[in-house]
Amino acid sequence: MSTISVRCQRVSCQLLASSSTSPLIQTRSYATQPKKGQIVKQASQGFKGKKNAPSGQMEPAKKDKKMMLDFSPLGLPTTPRFATSHPLFESDRPDTLTLQSFHPEMLTRVVESQALKFPHNDNDPFRIFGLPRNILVEFRLLSKPCSVIRSVTIDAINKLDAASEKNSSESRVVFTGPKGCGKSFLLLQALQYCNARDWLVLYIPRASNLVNSTTAHTYDMRTRTYLQPIFAYQTLQRFLKVNAPRLEQLRTQTEIEIERRPSVPPGTPLVELINIGLKDQGHAPTVLDAVLEEIGKQAIFPVLLAVDDFQALYCKSHYRDQHFSAIKSYHLSMPRLLLEYASGRKSFARGAVFGALSMSNTTFPLPVELREALSLEYDRPYGPYVKREPELVEYAQGLERLAVPSSLSVAEAASVFEVWMKDRAVPSKPNDELFLAKYSEASGNARAFVWKGLLSSMST
Repeated sequence: MSTISVRCQRVSCQLLASSSTSPLIQTRSYATQPKKGQIVKQASQGFKGKKNAPSGQMEPAKKDKKMMLDFSPLGLPTTPRFATSHPLFESDRPDTLTLQSFHPEMLTRVVESQALKFPHNDNDPFRIFGLPRNILVEFRLLSKPCSVIRSVTIDAINKLDAASEKNSSESRVVFTGPKGCGKSFLLLQALQYCNARDWLVLYIPRASNLVNSTTAHTYDMRTRTYLQPIFAYQTLQRFLKVNAPRLEQLRTQTEIEIERRPSVPPGTPLVELINIGLKDQGHAPTVLDAVLEEIGKQAIFPVLLAVDDFQALYCKSHYRDQHFSAIKSYHLSMPRLLLEYASGRKSFARGAVFGALSMSNTTFPLPVELREALSLEYDRPYGPYVKREPELVEYAQGLERLAVPSSLSVAEAASVFEVWMKDRAVPSKPNDELFLAKYSEASGNARAFVWKGLLSSMST
């Protein structure tokens, strides 16, 4: 008994001594630094915690395995192999359309009213430059991007063939017509034709983005214009990617001065000049202007400048200066550059400038200066006292009008109908009654025939 009492006294003394040395020090589990690959597991509180889990104990990290529950409809097995092979889960829609490819040699009067598919290449212009919104949606619905060759398509191609040997100031064409008649598709066909014929192509699918104040702009004292470096940088990047094989064969013919860097001597590869603008976004507007001037002097490759939403270049911009006053479109670097080529002030030795009006764009409607230059009917009363800006009148002089028919012919509409039905993008059964009903409802208008006619059953 004496030995037990002595041991109890020793233990109690040790406990008192340890408590007296650090009576106010508390250690918490989250204050300890865990080792790599370990997590700190604190003592849980409440009825869910483990009884024997000491505070501050570190355990190696474990992957949290979630229980995957399989749902089997109709009591069928849910293995991936079965899901892809069973006919219940197979789609009867074909992957591609069985159409002939779009080749320049085929584009004659013989293929009028036939649908041709665009070739699938990584450097296709419409894949790099982009597309107008309505065409982009249609191409996403179809399994293959395609278009119907119309009579006006052959007319536009004949103009391009003639322009390949003339100065671009003699070939400045604007596609006109009511909304939905197919002006943007016609411009895309001209773009694909020139790219396949080894032209240098520059495509602006949405010119309204150049004036709607969506990117930054800075004032340049040298040119007295507002530079748009982001747009210029993107244009250079896309222009190089689409036309790289042809640009590698061209060199500069004159010395080019660029601020805050040495001048570019004559004989420099044109690709190196473009890379200067791609390395420094601040130099992009100057480099883009110089590149277009250099390709305008050479006569090896024809050049096509294609602009959709063409009327937006002549409208009031949404940009504001430091005094919150509206900036004119021709005071912005990108619209001004395009307007100079559209007006003939600047030109390409061989090539053409094509534009397409967008009559459905209510934010940037067709201005009176461009309407009178193209001899279009007024949509509202315009008297002699309505103000015309002399700068816009000068930029619109000499433009040629190419009218796109307001309605599809029966043969052209039948080809459009056949494309959508063969691709099984429309759930309705194809028959003559359905075709004639939708064609009559749309009055032959191309966009209304597709969206308000064939695809009307898909709208909610």
